[in-house]
Amino acid sequence: MSRPPSKFAPYKAALEIISSRTKTPLPSLVASFAILHEVTAVVPLISIFFIARSFGIGEQAVMFVRKEITEERENNQWVREKGSQWIDEGERWAARVGKRYGIFGFPKVPKGSDVGEASHDPVGSHHLAGDVANAVLAYGATKALIPVRIGVSMYLAPSFSRGFVEPIRSRIVGSWRRAQ
Repeated sequence: MSRPPSKFAPYKAALEIISSRTKTPLPSLVASFAILHEVTAVVPLISIFFIARSFGIGEQAVMFVRKEITEERENNQWVREKGSQWIDEGERWAARVGKRYGIFGFPKVPKGSDVGEASHDPVGSHHLAGDVANAVLAYGATKALIPVRIGVSMYLAPSFSRGFVEPIRSRIVGSWRRAQ
């Protein structure tokens, strides 16, 4: 009795074609994409945060997006909803990271302690200022860049795999073989 094909079978077949075309092993190609995808998230996040901080544009940008979201317009409904969602996610992210590391105007909260939202919450008033607004802007812009980040990661994955991931994998496998 044969098993029905997996729902991921078409994707696996497409990835195997890409792997053979680029002459890179599939696991290495996937690892390269994952690494590049994370790098293309961290670099813009940090860069946009410090650019917004240097020019003091975080608060104005977030206020502009909030104003655009609250105005009733028929067109661009999806854009307004995504903007609102990203600002809310950015606020939660900034609060979580800020409390964990003691940045963005939040006091550092020890691990394991349960501190309520009422204690020193710059986000609570929905008026974002300073580094919190810069962090929210950086978060939202990084989210908006997802299609570009995926494209760049896919484009660079084969060469990154051949130049970085495969040499490291070869050294690790080689050292294990020598140890045996």
